[in-house]
Amino acid sequence: MMDETIAQFQQYEYLDQRLAAYSASDYYPFHMPGHKRAAFPFCNPYKMDITEIEGFDNLHHAEGILQNLQIRLQQLYKSKKAYCLINGSTCGILSAIGSLAQQGDQVLISRNCHKSVYHAVKLFKLKVNYVYPSFVNHAIQGSIDPADVEQAFANIPSIRFVVITSPTYEGIVSDIKTISAIAHKYHAYMIVDEAHGAHFLFSDFFPKSAIEQGADYIIQSLHKTLPCFTQSAALHVGSDRIDCKKIEEMLAIFQTSSPSYLLMSGIDQCMRLLKEHGKQLFADYQKRLEEFYKQCSKLNYLHVLQKKDYEKDDKINQIPDLDPSKIVIGTWNTNLNGYELYWKLLNEYHLQLELYSANYVLAMTSIMDTDQGFQRLLKALFEIENSFCNIKVNNEKDNEKHSLCNFLKRTYAVREKVLDLADVGDSFQDTLRNECKGRICAEFIYLYPPGIPMIVPGEVITQEFIDLLEECTYLGLRVEGTKDSSYQKIRTVVTK
Repeated sequence: MMDETIAQFQQYEYLDQRLAAYSASDYYPFHMPGHKRAAFPFCNPYKMDITEIEGFDNLHHAEGILQNLQIRLQQLYKSKKAYCLINGSTCGILSAIGSLAQQGDQVLISRNCHKSVYHAVKLFKLKVNYVYPSFVNHAIQGSIDPADVEQAFANIPSIRFVVITSPTYEGIVSDIKTISAIAHKYHAYMIVDEAHGAHFLFSDFFPKSAIEQGADYIIQSLHKTLPCFTQSAALHVGSDRIDCKKIEEMLAIFQTSSPSYLLMSGIDQCMRLLKEHGKQLFADYQKRLEEFYKQCSKLNYLHVLQKKDYEKDDKINQIPDLDPSKIVIGTWNTNLNGYELYWKLLNEYHLQLELYSANYVLAMTSIMDTDQGFQRLLKALFEIENSFCNIKVNNEKDNEKHSLCNFLKRTYAVREKVLDLADVGDSFQDTLRNECKGRICAEFIYLYPPGIPMIVPGEVITQEFIDLLEECTYLGLRVEGTKDSSYQKIRTVVTK
């Protein structure tokens, strides 16, 4: 299916030419970055691309214009201190963890953390404990229950810090205020990966930012939901408990020594835009989203999820909050799966969404989306529903749909850990996938996006997991992490 789209741009061998052709096309971006390819006034980038020359400061020893930029960032977000990140949220996560970690520390992370958190655990040789998100209706990963965090500390009071992803890719937030209080009660630190929530602070229409909820470190990908260039991010210090000298030492290690002035100027321009026009931009954005959800309520088969849809499977209470900027479009009442809907929107309507899963697709929006963009998506959904989704689904399809609705539960099921991630070592062998049952995995395997591991080195490979990989391939999902790109072999630990 993808060849229909790619073929239009394959004639361009060079990346710059292909990008130019794509930018001139009518493909609409319901994906990051948040500037949505809008034509902001910006000087020729080649004329602005400099290094640390006189008068332009040095990010790693900021005391002039870049220091002032970071002060403006801090003031706008009301954090204790703010740092520009030019290597994305990944370098902020690595730096935050590195500033707190000592080898062998016990740490608690939500299992749905980004792969960079796992990389930090391995790099700093930490003892990792997991807290698992609940599953909400349609088997989508939900929030972290504070009671589970409390129980983890009751079992291991020496936990050094907690890392929670909030919001998730689908926009679900956790009760960061309560979880932070629990961590602090045990003299631990709270790190929040708020990569997808850089816009929260600018409107009451969105959930509260972790900056307001007592977290010690908050990492945001500015480019994901705001008009900034890709790789632009920010690390916020949220409490007085943080040693800023230590975080600056880590940033010097994980951040490039040649930070891009183009990216930093993009951050500065974005912050200025939000300060001067943010109130009106977010008011207009709210109206577009509210109207979109109102119109989507008229769909009969495709289902656009809202907060009321996210009741937990095993509890009456709803999730703490939901970011409405993430549009999740479910296919569970149709004869389509997520892969099919994604490519139909792309090939037939030139709407590029952020991702697809087994039974839903995700459209990311921002203040830069237009009325026309939302109208195109609405029109496409109604046309697809009328053409493809009003077919009675037979019993065989019903069984398949039920399996897909539980797909993420199976994808991110609890797996037996026999080795700590830091203790896996380099002694491994490549094993045929169908011969891996009972062996210990030696590599990360994850769906991308979002980059959440399905299995972590040190965990046991079961027959169910082997079958799951085959199902992912069947559904057209992107499995990454295996050194064998065909997924026929998995690296496993060599045991003595």
